[in-house]
Amino acid sequence: MRTTLDRIRHTIGFEVIALLLITFVVSHLVGLDPKRMGVMGLGFSIIATGWNYAYNLMFDKSMLKRFGTTVKTAKIRIIHAIIFELCLLVITLPVMAWWLNMTLYDALILDLGMVIFFLFYAYGYNLAYDKLFPIHESAAIETPTNEPQFTNH
Repeated sequence: MRTTLDRIRHTIGFEVIALLLITFVVSHLVGLDPKRMGVMGLGFSIIATGWNYAYNLMFDKSMLKRFGTTVKTAKIRIIHAIIFELCLLVITLPVMAWWLNMTLYDALILDLGMVIFFLFYAYGYNLAYDKLFPIHESAAIETPTNEPQFTNH
């Protein structure tokens, strides 16, 4: 498993890049004020930073307990990203509607667009992070012939 310092580096990198993308790319794509989106993005970043750290720790501990490894297959990475984003959606939707002075429906459309965007971002970021900062073999037991599978127990 990853160390606490590694998890902090992972989380900060994720959030800094995400904040830059929200402020400059997403605001431009949807035609909203970059300053307003930046402030909202910073608030969401703070929320997401805490959730990201806790979620990844819980997810890895769950994988280690259930499968004996924290090595993630493509399927597990997709499940990981979807669950993370769904949990954030529940928190961010009412705040987004209020902050951007829009209906819950409009906020839902905007938030769903951002969720789709960040599903790809989260997958890509985590894949790149694992390649740049691999887990040492002593910390992750790889079993290539025994891929972790989600089953009902």
